[in-house]
Amino acid sequence: METSLLSSSSAVERALQEQYGQQDRYAPREKLRTLVVENFPALGKVTALRFLEWVQAHPDWSVALPTGKTPEHFIKWTAHLLHTWESQATRSLLETYGLDPAKKPDLSRLNFIQIDEFYPIHGWQTNSFYHYVNRYYLEPFGFDPKKAMLINPDKIGLRDGETLEQIWGDDGIDLSLRTRAARTALERRRQQLIAEVDDFCSDYERRIRALGGIGFFLGGIGPDGHIGFNVRGSDPYSTTRLCETNYETQAAAAGDLGGIEVSGKRLVITIGLGTITHHPDTTALVIAAGEAKAPIVQAAVEGEAGNQVPASSLQGLKNACFLITTGAAKCLVERRHLQYAADPTVATEQRRIMIDAALQAQAPLARLTPAQTEEVRSGPLLLATLGEGFEDSRQGVQARLQEKVQRGLVNPKGERIFHTAPHHDDIMLGYLPYLLQFVHDPANSHTFNYLTSGFNAVTNDFMAERIYWAQAALVAAARETWQVGGDEARDLAMRQRQVQRYLDGLAADDEALCQRQVGLRTLTLVQQIFTDGAPLGADTAAVQAQLATLADYFAHTYPGKKDEPRVQQLKGALREWEAEVLWAHLGFGLDKVRHERLGFYKGDIFTEEPEVNRDVKPLLARLLREKPTIVTVAFDPEGSGPDTHYKVMQAVAEALRLYREQTGDNQVRVWGYRNVWYRFHPEETDLIVPVGLGQIAELNCLFMNAFASQREASFPSYEYQGPFSELAAAILVEQYQQVKQLLGAEWLQNHPDPRVRAARGFQYLVDMDLDTFFSKTRVLKQSIG
Repeated sequence: METSLLSSSSAVERALQEQYGQQDRYAPREKLRTLVVENFPALGKVTALRFLEWVQAHPDWSVALPTGKTPEHFIKWTAHLLHTWESQATRSLLETYGLDPAKKPDLSRLNFIQIDEFYPIHGWQTNSFYHYVNRYYLEPFGFDPKKAMLINPDKIGLRDGETLEQIWGDDGIDLSLRTRAARTALERRRQQLIAEVDDFCSDYERRIRALGGIGFFLGGIGPDGHIGFNVRGSDPYSTTRLCETNYETQAAAAGDLGGIEVSGKRLVITIGLGTITHHPDTTALVIAAGEAKAPIVQAAVEGEAGNQVPASSLQGLKNACFLITTGAAKCLVERRHLQYAADPTVATEQRRIMIDAALQAQAPLARLTPAQTEEVRSGPLLLATLGEGFEDSRQGVQARLQEKVQRGLVNPKGERIFHTAPHHDDIMLGYLPYLLQFVHDPANSHTFNYLTSGFNAVTNDFMAERIYWAQAALVAAARETWQVGGDEARDLAMRQRQVQRYLDGLAADDEALCQRQVGLRTLTLVQQIFTDGAPLGADTAAVQAQLATLADYFAHTYPGKKDEPRVQQLKGALREWEAEVLWAHLGFGLDKVRHERLGFYKGDIFTEEPEVNRDVKPLLARLLREKPTIVTVAFDPEGSGPDTHYKVMQAVAEALRLYREQTGDNQVRVWGYRNVWYRFHPEETDLIVPVGLGQIAELNCLFMNAFASQREASFPSYEYQGPFSELAAAILVEQYQQVKQLLGAEWLQNHPDPRVRAARGFQYLVDMDLDTFFSKTRVLKQSIG
């Protein structure tokens, strides 16, 4: 096999190769240089060092830097290094990675190039990329604004006094106006403006090429392999242009723009793939973190260059490199093989290889042959390691999977289960079918603990409708049905009645009754949040005025804007209501549903790290009261994707550490679940729970009944265009197909337990002791302070 050991001209890249004992390319399988680091913060550090190393060598060229959440730690580390350049700690770090501490980079000499922008969007909006690069790059890094090429839609083609709203309204942009005749005066103006934007794009491209192209490009990679907004199918020779996006990109952008209803109508202005690769000496880095990115990283790095994976166009650049985390490298075949080859006796990897061989061969484990095993990359080494023990090992893997199914049939007894979730639908999407099997057993106790309020997933249109219902309820309903008055027991009973009457409405198919209860709860929340919960007496004018203010706010605030704290609280409290409705379906009162609202969750583009005093100690206090025997956690052991999941897991882990220290209780079990964002490999699981069609239907029914804010899937997964419950059901079925393939349809159909025979889905969970759980989170323990 060809290698390129320490072949890079970059001292930073060579240091990474030495530090991690890796090559930057394992040819011929890998077609792009790739370097792997352990986690998301480390990725930001090494990317910042590589960037500043490049600036030292090319102080007068041009750079294009990314937007979004992915560059969070790159931005923090670059600013830190620049601001502490003279300190001994920074000088030592620079020397370790081969940078010259005597040459502090002067970024004001560089030309800055904005990569892309939504269109239409105002440059002053805080969710525009124009705003982002001004806030996070130009001033903090010391770029010269006069040497910055920026994309501000307010400055492209509009006449004096004209606005984007006047031209485009809410209709979206019809690019057929490029080629067809305009039918109205408005269409003629739109046609002219499209032409003006096209001219801007052509001139933008010309200016970039006049600089000699892009010297340093840094970007993330989208779910379809896009870099910039060059979505799947983009021409590798494409230039700067106004273009449409695809569903995957719109779903990924929904969080930035306030919902897919908005992102689906937005076009984008983006530099092209040809723009990025124009100069043969361009240094192009792509950063990716987390297991969710692993399949598309593999396609770009190992696949042939082509239009279907836009990032693969970088294969022609000698200075292109992927910088990724171990999670994002999970599907890179040669690297996975080398990890196994370092110790081919590791049982977990042996079992994984056999499972992968059976899935690839579409053969049950009972009939897996050595020849089929040899077809996977690590198969020959596995066979050589096992020798004559192949058959025993194969039977062991099969028996282990069967045992996991058996464990999934045994319901907990006498347990105190402390369920935790980052968001309000995570528990049900992660393991509701399993929970339904024992949730009503009186031998167990349950508390449902929601650790953030989830306000980011609530649209303004959703809120406007709830305010309308609240206004109607204010006119028609008695005050005692919604007004809080300082008596905690009475107020709790009132809120419980609102939930129960909502269920009455569902049972009677009475939509008006359901809307009335949501309106009453909204009134309760408005009084609590905006009038400090003060008793109102006979005068409800303050609430009425506040409702009018809120109606105006939700009607006129642009989607995606960060709300002020009280509006965030109101949005989050309506998501909390949805969780209360969910568990009321199953007979649990408000006393069993806890809303922790951890302080790190503020709606900022870069989520803060959890802190002990603010975030961990309240959770610890809850653990000390409940004394759980089982704690559940959304289990994402690498910071990527919905980063709230990872940070909530950090807070839970630290709370459990402190709980063990204070109580000496080392018997707590941790159940790890994943929902629609991640998958467990069958080898990773400890419990494989059979799920029947009735349970799948119940999952979807409960989701649609309880989570009204999520019914329209305004913030969907890029994998599925529809509600999360339907995607969760599809994952259950996908996992059923895996189990059926591995254990055989006959084994399932002939199983003595009818739950297995009836299964058409399987739920995967991991079951850990505390030390195992801590080993998965220890790497970022220092991030909590």
